[in-house]
Amino acid sequence: EVQLVESGGAMVQAGGSLRLSCAVSGFAFDDYAIGWFRQAPGKAREGVSCIGSDGDTYYADSVKGRFTVSRDNAKNTVYLQMNSLRPEDTGVYYCHAPRFDSWGPGTQVTVSS
Repeated sequence: EVQLVESGGAMVQAGGSLRLSCAVSGFAFDDYAIGWFRQAPGKAREGVSCIGSDGDTYYADSVKGRFTVSRDNAKNTVYLQMNSLRPEDTGVYYCHAPRFDSWGPGTQVTVSS
């Protein structure tokens, strides 16, 4: 069974940092890309970042230079390091395995001004 579980969400002040984790099980983690999405209240879910099996990365323009995605294949875990957080980064953050169209339950990030 494919499972993804996010953790690390919290409430922080603007300018602060958080590191989100996505623990993955149920498939050969090394071979597949994993993405991060977020959904703010009243808005559609949007793509934030993605990391391929080869380590190639993608970032939405809104987070470039502030967020860094990485993966630890030994731990079957993907990380999203978020720096210089802004109130507009507030939302529920989800990880996604596109090959299996599987989502985690999400973790809440709240950035106060």
